[in-house]
Amino acid sequence: MALGYVMIGTDDVPRARALYDAIMPAIGGRVYGEYLPHAVCYEMHGGSMLWLTNPYNGEAASVGNGAMVGLMCASEEGVQTAHALGLNAGGTNEGDPGPRPQYGPDFYGAYLRDLDGNKLSFVHISPPETG
Repeated sequence: MALGYVMIGTDDVPRARALYDAIMPAIGGRVYGEYLPHAVCYEMHGGSMLWLTNPYNGEAASVGNGAMVGLMCASEEGVQTAHALGLNAGGTNEGDPGPRPQYGPDFYGAYLRDLDGNKLSFVHISPPETG
């Protein structure tokens, strides 16, 4: 099974989009479709999608407690770049780039909140060495 898509709620897609537009090229994402002012869809490497959208039920967007979207990066430098780009675009730091041994010996990550408070993780997991 593969992940098809993730939806991230916002009350102002054009405003929120600026942060995602800054990050996506650094992690291999690109705009797949624009349905403004209600949604924008990004295609990620591997074919999965990330939607930035107004909630379908018409109510205000809210942050899920414990919810987080993990975005895979090609390298530790990619994690650092995506995190920095997100901060420069107005995101809030939730954890500087660095090793997270509590998640495994090869887990390297960084965390931020987007303009609506949604938590994002940028992750690189080094492949195991073969010997």
